[in-house]
Amino acid sequence: MEYFDLVVIGSGPGGYVGAIRAAQLGLKTAVIEKNKTFGGACLNVGCIPSKALLQSSEYYHEALHDFKSHGINIESVKLDLATMMARKNKIVADLTGGIEFLFNKNKITSIKGAGKIINANTIVVTEASDTKVQIQTKNIMIATGSVPAELPFLKYDETKILSSTGALALDYVPKEMLIVGGGAIGLEMGSVWARLGSKVTVIEFADKICALMDQDCINVLVRSMKKLGVLFMTSTKVTASRSVGGRVELDYESLTDAKKSSIQGDVVLVSAGRKAFTEGLGLENVQIEKDERGCIKINNHYQTNINNIFAVGDVTTGPMLAHKAEEEGVAVAEIIATGYGHVNYRTLPSVIYTHPEVASVGMTEVQAIAAGIETNTGKFLFAANGRAKAKGSTEGFVKIITDKITDRIIGGHIVGAGACELLSEIVIAMEFGGSSEDLARSFHAHPTLSEVVREAALAVDKRQRQG
Repeated sequence: MEYFDLVVIGSGPGGYVGAIRAAQLGLKTAVIEKNKTFGGACLNVGCIPSKALLQSSEYYHEALHDFKSHGINIESVKLDLATMMARKNKIVADLTGGIEFLFNKNKITSIKGAGKIINANTIVVTEASDTKVQIQTKNIMIATGSVPAELPFLKYDETKILSSTGALALDYVPKEMLIVGGGAIGLEMGSVWARLGSKVTVIEFADKICALMDQDCINVLVRSMKKLGVLFMTSTKVTASRSVGGRVELDYESLTDAKKSSIQGDVVLVSAGRKAFTEGLGLENVQIEKDERGCIKINNHYQTNINNIFAVGDVTTGPMLAHKAEEEGVAVAEIIATGYGHVNYRTLPSVIYTHPEVASVGMTEVQAIAAGIETNTGKFLFAANGRAKAKGSTEGFVKIITDKITDRIIGGHIVGAGACELLSEIVIAMEFGGSSEDLARSFHAHPTLSEVVREAALAVDKRQRQG
């Protein structure tokens, strides 16, 4: 029987990054993974494969519609979906193999099987052969992530009723795709299949798409997706489903006028959120507490009600984001090894990887007003930027929100090409308590898209120099 300083259950972003940091700090560390490959949902059936398909479908759409304006004439453009999917699969395989390499490099013991907590210092792992291995440890980190939430009348079969996993693995382009839920996953997958030729309809219960994000940004995104042919139905509740002639029919009700109707599609992607995965972990053996949503309760040091058992990432409350899980995993490793660890949630970025991308950090204007903060706002359009014009990426803008009294940046919101990369500049400024004046007085190479960030910072004080 081996004895460890830390055993991590789950090898997603929170688990594998936290394990590596723990090993770097001198802790004898092991990682338990129930699936065949490392990386969790993000790497295997989420963040990475979706970005691969988003990129490929964007190239395909550009070849069909945009190359002519650059003087590039292609007589015919043909979609090879099998090759597109094979590329996606290779990227996933390369990266999962990379995690295994990092485990070996950092002398982390990897154990394949389902881990179950027996007591605060003991885990039993059931391997694929049904062999049971017992492990002793000083500390446990639960990093088992989340799984797609399922609606009672839309059970996944991954053929007609798809989770995000099924939507990443279709071997044909559906003529019509219905998406239940207008969050990031639904919008990203809708973008992929709309570019490849599907007629996509997004059905959203709320009265707005991505209601918690900056609505000026979301309005730009929705307009762009409508140009792709995507139809949006907001304030709409799906009530039932049935199979009709090999297709799926959904019943729905308008929440504004109670009108009922139905709609058919070849496939339905259910994008109604995700839920914490705690099945079979043995939480009941140590009476670990969960909240009403099934998430593990933790304190400010990521401890459960059992002091040496920690939990990070999607299995806890808060935004289900890979980079949030990573930082929490690192924080736990540092708390165990040094007594100190910290995550600044005020600088937690959120991104929707559509085209244009939407990227946000900190407060929106609406949230700032609700918090009683007086604000100044600077906004600048990509359309007034020379590099954006040269690239043909003039859609969208950068918006920077500051505290009116201190000028400290409290929010940044971008919609446009490369928004996810440009946002990091604002994130770093906020991490250091920076002001719009700090950004405005910083060199930005010309011509670059990053100048839009600087101009937005200048616009806070109405000093923008372009446009």
